[in-house]
Order: sequence, then C-alpha cells, then structure tokens
Amino acid sequence: MIVVIDGPAGSGKSSTARAVAEHLGIQYLDSGALYRVATLIYLKAEKNKITFFELLKENKISFHFKDKKFHAFLNGTNVSEEIRTMEVSQSVSEVAAIPEVRSFVNDLMHKAVKQDVYVADGRDLGTAVFPNATLKFFMVADLRKRAERRLAELLRKGDEVTLEEVMDNIAQRDETDSNRSADPLKKADDAVEIDTSSLSFNEQVSIICDQIEPLITK
Repeated sequence: MIVVIDGPAGSGKSSTARAVAEHLGIQYLDSGALYRVATLIYLKAEKNKITFFELLKENKISFHFKDKKFHAFLNGTNVSEEIRTMEVSQSVSEVAAIPEVRSFVNDLMHKAVKQDVYVADGRDLGTAVFPNATLKFFMVADLRKRAERRLAELLRKGDEVTLEEVMDNIAQRDETDSNRSADPLKKADDAVEIDTSSLSFNEQVSIICDQIEPLITK
C-alpha cells in the first residue's frame, strides 16, 4: 500500500510524511532525497551530462527510514546531510527535470514499495509515479511561509543564507517544477488539498493520519 503527499518545496510535506510514518509505524519514502542524491552525483560530474549519466549507472543509491529519519546513501556513504546544502538545492530542479533521471528514481521507488505500507512525498507521485496510490494528498502554503521553514532548516545546519535568497530559490524551483515537460508539479484530480499556511504541524499530521489509520487497521 502506498500513500503519497505531493506539493511544492517548503510546503511541509517531508516533515509531515516522516511524522505520519512514525505515528502509524509505517515506512517513509523521501523521493526528493533521491533526486538530491542524483544531483550530488551531477555536481561531482561538474554538470557534464555525459559523465553524469555514466556515474548514475555506476554509483549505488540506497536508503532506509530509521530513528525518525530518512537516510540516503551513495556507495554506502551516508549523504543525508550533504544533499541538503544550498548548492544541491540550486540544481535539484534542473536535474529532476531530466527524463532519464526521473525514470531512474521512479524505478528505485517502485522496487522499494513492493512490500509493506509506505507514505511517500514528492512533486508528481500522485500524477505520474503512483497514479493508483491508495490515498493522495497535495500540500500547499504561501511562498514566504515556505521560505521561512526552509531558512530555519538551513540555519540549523550552519548555512549562511538570507530569507530573500531562499524565497528566490523556492520561487525558481516552483517555476521549473511546474513547467517542466516531464511530469510537472501538479495536483492529482483525486488528491486531498491541505493548505498548511495557518495549520500547526500537529494539525496537518492528524489530518493525514486520520485518513490512513482506518485503512491499515482493518
């Protein structure tokens, strides 16, 4: 069983999905983290696409959800912190727009969810990756609120960045994600929209848990 939570950057989908997984005792799949690992490979290839595609085939990406965190590995090395830097954030939408990368990451996710109950977050899961998901949610929030959330995350990691820079980055990612030719960011017709702008974190988690719990306790 797969439940998906889509939405733009900073809408709260990742933190909410993690909390939902922890509360319900199910698995969590962070699709954005997988694209970030691919972006890390892209940066190591110095943005040379020929080299990048070769490295993408040669390198091994693995992951698991443990101790309330999604851990991503590149060739056995935990890169969960490295993929959250501003440098990676500035290139992730560009990399995620490449059809070959989307196919690669989608294949990783499809293999992962063949067993167990998963909640996954991303941008096109409900429309392109898991169109037959048991439940679909689409989280939104105003730009400033999203930027404030991401800024707090970056500052905790020691990054030197301003709110204006984060707002610009998120706005650019929104534009790229919504207008890419391959599986653009959009709400699935059967998704439940949740505006998190004025919701507390516990409220948004409860809204989703209340709909999932009856399905896994039957």
